Amino acid sequence: MASMTAPAPVRRQRAFARSGRLLLRALLVAGIIGVLAAWWFATPSSLTFTPASTATSLGELSGMAGAFLVCAQVLLIARVPWFERAVGMDRLVSWHRTLGSTVLFLILSHVLLMVLGVQLLTSGTPWGATAAVLTSYPDMLTALIGTLLFLVLGISSARIPRGKISYETWYWLHVTAYVAIFLTFFHELSAGVHFVNNPLNRAAWIVLYLATASAVLTWRFILPAAAAWKHRMVVSHVVDEGNGLSSIWLAGPHLDELGVRAGQFMMFRFMSVGHMLTAHPFSLSRLPADGLMRITVGALGDHSSRMRHLKPGTAVLAEGPFGHFTPDASRRRKVLLIAGGAGIGPMRVLAESLVAEGRNVVMVYRSSRERPALERELRALRPLVLHTVVGSRAELGHDPLAARPLGRLVRDISEREVYVCGPLGMAHTVDESLSRLGVSKRMIHREILSMGH
Repeated sequence: MASMTAPAPVRRQRAFARSGRLLLRALLVAGIIGVLAAWWFATPSSLTFTPASTATSLGELSGMAGAFLVCAQVLLIARVPWFERAVGMDRLVSWHRTLGSTVLFLILSHVLLMVLGVQLLTSGTPWGATAAVLTSYPDMLTALIGTLLFLVLGISSARIPRGKISYETWYWLHVTAYVAIFLTFFHELSAGVHFVNNPLNRAAWIVLYLATASAVLTWRFILPAAAAWKHRMVVSHVVDEGNGLSSIWLAGPHLDELGVRAGQFMMFRFMSVGHMLTAHPFSLSRLPADGLMRITVGALGDHSSRMRHLKPGTAVLAEGPFGHFTPDASRRRKVLLIAGGAGIGPMRVLAESLVAEGRNVVMVYRSSRERPALERELRALRPLVLHTVVGSRAELGHDPLAARPLGRLVRDISEREVYVCGPLGMAHTVDESLSRLGVSKRMIHREILSMGH
């Protein structure tokens, strides 16, 4: 049979995820409605809606909405466990990026509308109106610096600039978002007419910011520091797996209590020169056992390329686990795993877990050169059926992951649930092939490797 009934705990987990996503969206919508209500009811009833007052009032609204969404952005990536379990880190990051464009638009609208309101009121020039705004409202110097930081963050996250700067530079630019939020907060309370004369709005705004700051401090700093002390993780040794891949073995006490499952990833920060300033996501290629666990990484960027030089004994800080790319995501007894490059890491533990569950597992392992890494371990996972496809497209004369060759390789592919993990280009090819071969999108689970790995 091609399908299987998911056990009750898995069904409950899926139901929780579905309801969690709906609830999180509902909270975002409710928050925006709350901002609109706070703006509307705090607007003086005696206000005469002239062009100048309308521009100013809309500028205040866009500023309030932008500030609320900035807090929402921060909360989405604050590692709050409920959010991650309900939505998944990949979707949270995607929502965070999507909100970024909206926040940037609202901040720019706030600035332009406030300047326009003053210009219409005074019949002056835009430059004179800008100077008037900067000198007439309290805490404007800090607000100006914070706004400029937000603009730099928004520009650096656009596709073209993002491709021209290193991950480390991009990461530390985004750390300044906390500074920007702090610098603009006091201006909101001291200059925003919807807060100065409305104690209820003011209290609600302070609670919003305190809750956001508490979530960041708790799940990004305090709890990771406590976990680091408990596990005292260090690099045990590094193994060159060939084909541009290296395995980093990690040792420490109580690693089995991390709760990491097959297919999940963690955020690792290696306390070594060139590594300690940023944390990167890596999936495990061997689950914790006997005080050891392993990640297998490819040379995808400057950071991962340098990891082969890590020295034994290097301290490691780890957060997580994260991700829904696990055996629980699948409903069918027949499963196909398609791995490429460093994607073999999470696929190896997925294969091991699925085989242990008694699933019918086939793996297609794509490697453009040399002997595939971890192949010996995969061959030992009986009764796993392993197809290794080695060689560049030029050498092979075709793309082995195109629909026709993939269909010949796995004859019953339409009956299988599919996990895909590898570079972005490979994932796009596989998506197109699976669609042509009649595999439903609901039966496809993806983990795409990027420069962040």
